Amino acid sequence: MNVRYFAAARAAAGVEEERFELPAGSSVKDLLAAVLEVERPEPPAGTPPLARLLSRSSFLLNEVAVRDRSVVVGPDDVVDVLPPFAGG
Repeated sequence: MNVRYFAAARAAAGVEEERFELPAGSSVKDLLAAVLEVERPEPPAGTPPLARLLSRSSFLLNEVAVRDRSVVVGPDDVVDVLPPFAGG
């Protein structure tokens, strides 16, 4: 499955997108755990750590909002990480 990062999540992850291979039946929660297992450089000054951003982010699964992190994801799915945005 692909994970795409936006705004501060992109800065904290150090990449725009990355692919993960997880066992069948893995959930969004499992995917986020895998994201946090990746060794990453320190985020730029003023950017919160990725773990903090993920705890506050919204997620899209194949462009549909997902609030239940127990939702199962498949190998061809795309999960977008949308951190909190300021402004309007």
